[in-house]
Amino acid sequence: MSFEVHILGSNSAAPAHGRHHTSQVLRIQDMQIMIDCGEATQLQMKRYGLRKNRLSHIFISHLHGDHFLGLMGLLSTMHLNGRKTALYLHGPVGLSEIISLHLKYANTRLSYPIHFQELKGDQSELILDHPKITVHTIPLQHRIPCTGFLIKEKPKPKRLKKEKVSELRVRDINILKKGEDVLDESGNLKFKNTDYTLPAKKSRSYAYCSDTKYNEDIIPLVKEVDLLYHEGTFLHDNLERAESTFHTTAKQAGIIAQKANVGQLLIGHFSNRYKELQPLLEEAQKEFTNTALAEEGKVFTIEE
Repeated sequence: MSFEVHILGSNSAAPAHGRHHTSQVLRIQDMQIMIDCGEATQLQMKRYGLRKNRLSHIFISHLHGDHFLGLMGLLSTMHLNGRKTALYLHGPVGLSEIISLHLKYANTRLSYPIHFQELKGDQSELILDHPKITVHTIPLQHRIPCTGFLIKEKPKPKRLKKEKVSELRVRDINILKKGEDVLDESGNLKFKNTDYTLPAKKSRSYAYCSDTKYNEDIIPLVKEVDLLYHEGTFLHDNLERAESTFHTTAKQAGIIAQKANVGQLLIGHFSNRYKELQPLLEEAQKEFTNTALAEEGKVFTIEE
């Protein structure tokens, strides 16, 4: 089953050098969720073949325009397309009011319900407990309240040995997948679990850390995730600028990845001053070798 991160936008502040504002779509098993929704997001979805109406949840990290100004257009297009299914929107205080005011003065009532959840932002909290995944917030340090998101698959059932399935009833299969032995009506062993099953496939994890200054407090929250996205807005020779704007350098993103012992690091949210991104990549790789650029159109797959 899939666990893919599709990069739709990778630039900070304003579009530049063919790069758009921050947005990502995650395809996890049969779910499709979005993290941040900068300008041009719905155009990027069309460009890369992602269907809007398949989105079930949208997570917005904070209320700087390059992270949410594409949201109203996306919501409107889904309305025009006749969407009926509920959409779950998780975002900071104020986002619900912004959407409500827009709909009020546009005299529009959406064709589908939105269930809105306000994020606290000052502490990690469980905001989604779905049968397939959990999502926790990651408190970040930015000029305004800002949260990252930790997405984890729930533990998976054990796998059945294909050559043994014909011997089993549905009830037996359900018991074995839970890791239990099957007993007969007298309580005697009928099917020993280890004889009929293989270990469960790996449960995968992704952490998204958008705009933030260097902050080691996040390390315990993102420790050993399979894939970490961390902003790397500036090169380290612009550290003073990074600190004054509450952003991170590529070098610092690499240090966080190394200290958290993650599987792979993605850096993004690139400053307009950098047309070429290779120097940012090389700077991060000096601290953490398995680093990639979160460039638009790229898909990063987390294997089971």
